[in-house]
Amino acid sequence: MQSELKHPKIVVLGSCCVDFTTYCPRLPMPGETLHGTKFMTSYGGKGANQCVAAAKLGGNTFMISRVGDDQWVAENGENQIVIVAGANNFLSKSDIDLAKDLVKNADVLIAQLETPFETTLEAFKLNTGIKLLNAAPARPDIEAILPYCTILCVNEPEASLIVGFNVEIANVKNALKKILEKGCDTVIITLGEKGAVYSSINSPDCVHVFCEKVIPKDTTGAGDAFVGALATFLMRDKSKPLHQVVGAACEVATLSVTREGTQTSYPENHSAFAEEYTFVIL
Repeated sequence: MQSELKHPKIVVLGSCCVDFTTYCPRLPMPGETLHGTKFMTSYGGKGANQCVAAAKLGGNTFMISRVGDDQWVAENGENQIVIVAGANNFLSKSDIDLAKDLVKNADVLIAQLETPFETTLEAFKLNTGIKLLNAAPARPDIEAILPYCTILCVNEPEASLIVGFNVEIANVKNALKKILEKGCDTVIITLGEKGAVYSSINSPDCVHVFCEKVIPKDTTGAGDAFVGALATFLMRDKSKPLHQVVGAACEVATLSVTREGTQTSYPENHSAFAEEYTFVIL
């Protein structure tokens, strides 16, 4: 996928899937059968979602992928997701070699963990720009790639697996410090309706950026909306402080949960920053 803008380049290495989504009054208990209210087939995969989110905001995007995941969404917006990787498992180092120039010269290279880890590591070693890793789905064995990460973006459960304890607001400062010690330049932990927190090697303050609270219709893909928006805003608004960029990405993710669907819920041409996003230093 490529937008009309010519530069800078945002390259997404990752998964591309077909989503089968069933809406129902609530998520079923183990062994329980519920009647669904609606069924949808749509495009998904974390990589494709992030690429679409960035492109819809005006980013100059490119996608490197091999071409399922099944989803059930409750009426309160919560979801459970099952991924059948399929062809995504065959994204290989040879694919990186075929796209070597694009990978190397990407201004932002985005990757996740729905495709082979070794392929992502190879791409991060090659790239000379900003390397943004969304470490999802959660797994603990990613320390080899962390020294190559310019930005690591995780949610609370994903951060918990990396640090070995349950991450919450009360201990998030310690969690950020522990992850930074593993080699990342900047770590962002998304907190759902509570916004996001981040810290960097060069600016070790733990900053909590808040977001507007809304009534969610569908939270599926909100984290991908955040990542795609973050990449676009990092390139488009380089003069903005990081808390403003993170706040704007939170705003895009918040907008996405007020609409049903994944890629279709992402806003287009959302260019206006708030005058100042609310944040505190923890």
